[in-house]
Amino acid sequence: MGTYRINNIKNALHGFFLSVATTVAEPSTILPLIVHHFSSNLALVGLFASLLRGGAIAVQLVAAFYAQSYARVMPLMRLVFLFRFLFWFLIGAAIHFVGDRNPTLTLWLIGIGLFGFSFVAGFGGIYFKEIIAKVFDREQRGRTMADRQLWSSVGAIISGGIAGWVLQRFEAPESYAMLFMLSAFLMAIGLAAFATIEEPPKEKVSQREESFVHFLRNAWGILREDQRLQIQIGASLLGYSFLLAMPFVILQAKETIQLSGWLVGSFITVQMIGSVLGNFFLWKRFGGRYARMLQTAYGLMAAAFLIAFFADNAWLYGAIFLLFGIGIDGFRNADMNLVLEIASEEKRPVYVAIQSTIVSVGLFFSIPGGFLLEWFGYNVLYGITLAMLGLGLYFVHRLKEHLPEER
Repeated sequence: MGTYRINNIKNALHGFFLSVATTVAEPSTILPLIVHHFSSNLALVGLFASLLRGGAIAVQLVAAFYAQSYARVMPLMRLVFLFRFLFWFLIGAAIHFVGDRNPTLTLWLIGIGLFGFSFVAGFGGIYFKEIIAKVFDREQRGRTMADRQLWSSVGAIISGGIAGWVLQRFEAPESYAMLFMLSAFLMAIGLAAFATIEEPPKEKVSQREESFVHFLRNAWGILREDQRLQIQIGASLLGYSFLLAMPFVILQAKETIQLSGWLVGSFITVQMIGSVLGNFFLWKRFGGRYARMLQTAYGLMAAAFLIAFFADNAWLYGAIFLLFGIGIDGFRNADMNLVLEIASEEKRPVYVAIQSTIVSVGLFFSIPGGFLLEWFGYNVLYGITLAMLGLGLYFVHRLKEHLPEER
């Protein structure tokens, strides 16, 4: 078996088991219901959806400052894996041992767990992209990430079915605690698989600056001088506009249709079926044309929110979650590969950190989304989301003009 196939399998296993675990806190379905169980504040729903992915912002530049001078980063990645497991298990333990006895404390502990899980991912995101860039070439990266996302979707479909059964069978919040604690151990299998990838040493190692302040000045210089990076950041940041409204679609469904535990699990499954279909039939066919991939993802997300304006039955909500599943993976694949295309080998961690730090601001879009929903309602929220997606498409068009292989 060739090196590509072995590493591709390990990457896919990591994606599969990580998805099985994290689907129990899917920001578009289960996580809003968990937060809503302990508090009726809609702004908190947006905050917790952001915490799951936004804690990474604070540390990515620090991670890149050190990572640029390392020939190998896998030993550090293994530490990241350990802490992610512990924080995920903590959330389930907090719900089980505290739960309804003290809802405020439970929300604090869930928030700490989500933030910690995301915080260490800030380091892991830099190391992960560095390893992927070393192990796979330009064409292989698009294929392996599509395969990873395909198996992640399969894992999420399985997880969605299990989650639906648990939510229907056991009372909240004990059902939520069970999902988190059991999924932590399934996650560990995937983390162990990726940790066994043999990382080659980097040939061009950048000399680390004498101080972090000096590093920040150099990073600012790179951002100021590289127009392709600026445009790519704009295109990716506005791509996260869907998070402005996505976590609240399930709450709208709760108000307009009879929402059972099985139906929540079905929506998760439909979303992940969309992901499977997208990765199998769509995203793998783009090859190295990542700007066109991003453009297509924008169109799919816009279509989902257009449907949300008049959704009044389970079938239309199912169509929305199907489009979410297809589109989100397109964003992920294109976003990661575009910055790797722009960056030089020796400065790759710095480019990734600059891009990820700025773009990660979009992970907090659900917070203003919660306030917009409180003040103006669903239609205004969806309208603003569509306007921002339209602006993002303009940036994608400009990016294509700066990438000769995309013309």
